[in-house]
Amino acid sequence: MSTGTGLGSAPPGPVSGSDAARPRSGRAARTLTQSDARAGIALISPTLVVVLVMVVVPIIWTVLLAFQRLRLLNLRSSGLFGEFTLNNFDNVFTAPGFWGALATTLTYSVLGTAGAIGLGLVAALALRRPFRGRGIVRALMLLPYVAPIVAATFAWSTMLNPQFGVVNHWGARLLGWDEPIAFLSQRSSDISLFGLTIGVPTALLTVIAFEAWRSFPFAFLFLTARLQAVPATLEEAATVDGATLTQRFRHILLPQLMPTIAVLAVLRFIWTFNNFDDIYLLTGGGAGTEVVAVSVFNALTARGDIGGAAAQALALAAILAALIGLYLWRFAPREERS
Repeated sequence: MSTGTGLGSAPPGPVSGSDAARPRSGRAARTLTQSDARAGIALISPTLVVVLVMVVVPIIWTVLLAFQRLRLLNLRSSGLFGEFTLNNFDNVFTAPGFWGALATTLTYSVLGTAGAIGLGLVAALALRRPFRGRGIVRALMLLPYVAPIVAATFAWSTMLNPQFGVVNHWGARLLGWDEPIAFLSQRSSDISLFGLTIGVPTALLTVIAFEAWRSFPFAFLFLTARLQAVPATLEEAATVDGATLTQRFRHILLPQLMPTIAVLAVLRFIWTFNNFDDIYLLTGGGAGTEVVAVSVFNALTARGDIGGAAAQALALAAILAALIGLYLWRFAPREERS
């Protein structure tokens, strides 16, 4: 019986479980990560394709068109990369109507945004306390925002008609107007104030009022939600200390609402700055209401100047981006700190 072979050799010990499982677990983790990545790409690929086709490609095409002298008649015969030039931008910035349209756009955007937020704030404060039927009144507040734009502009055009409109009827009957006012086709009206005659841009103020009326429900929703989150103990403590209604609004509610108002101001300014359908349906851009968006549409349809229209649109986008960048640089950090 031979035993020499087994005396000097130790039996092989078992392999450590952690050493054996580490390569397999690492390989499994890598495989799982790759599978998750492929699944994520598969899920976002339809959205990515839609964004590329509907957003990125039109933007790139607009930029290319802005640097080419293209008319509607030779669009089909021209290639994607034609003869690039800066004449379109030179014509845009030297045209006398562009700067007037830009000033009108800024006036319309600033006053329309301020009016919408102001009306929304007043409505939110008025409907803050519970009362019978408050839910119905809040729902009715949303009608201007959800109503079709064509129906809303038709209603306003009918009410403001100088011949059979209800506004001129009651104005002549109650306010003593000598003659009807063409709110949508009259560039300016003279108003005597403290012995001074002041020219008021009638049509422009009318479309600004329409924009404020149509957009205030959006601000109303945001401000109502923020008011409901304000702790009631703050106002109760201020009331006990003898603070008046104005003081409570200025020192308690307004600081709580300022971040929301700032966000609303940015969003409403962007949307109003690019607004087209309200003004075009009400006045067609006439009587001193031609904004840059209407000017782009007229250049494209009336004159067939595709390159000029694209250059105006690109200039409008650049000006809006500069204004938003200025706000984010100067005012957004201050709002975050407050």
